[in-house]
Amino acid sequence: MDSPNANSQSESSAKSLMDNLLGLLRIRVKRGINLAVRDVRSSDPYVVVRMGRQKLKTRVIRKDVNPEWNEDLTLSVSNPSIPITLTVYDHNTFSMDDKMGDPEFDIRPYIEALKMNLSGLPSGTIISKIQPSRSNCFAEESSVIWKDGKVVQDLCLRLRNVECGEVEL
Repeated sequence: MDSPNANSQSESSAKSLMDNLLGLLRIRVKRGINLAVRDVRSSDPYVVVRMGRQKLKTRVIRKDVNPEWNEDLTLSVSNPSIPITLTVYDHNTFSMDDKMGDPEFDIRPYIEALKMNLSGLPSGTIISKIQPSRSNCFAEESSVIWKDGKVVQDLCLRLRNVECGEVEL
């Protein structure tokens, strides 16, 4: 049974989402490094990327604790203060998938760089740097860079809640 204004409610929520949309954020999930073993000798990892209610995932890489995904996932950004959470899982056929760590990162430094007028800068200019600390999941320093007319940021995130592993974005 459908109520007559159920459709107009979903249209208005879609409209408000579009009104609040700041833009699209493309995340390239490059690779995993030294991921935890969850099967007999290896793991079948994949990554789930979440921001608010959005959820995207990479393909499963079979029997590899150093997988290379090189997949682009695109999120709609409406609130830059919501962190992006990654969860790495080991795919299992006959049981629940095993968690293999869950780093998160803040996109505000990236968004701040987007707001600047950078068009005159030479390609390769570093806009800001984020140092690894106890309050973030960075495995190494990350720079927000103006490159070929775009703002880019390479990240290497240390996985939390697991014995080892990193993910490069």
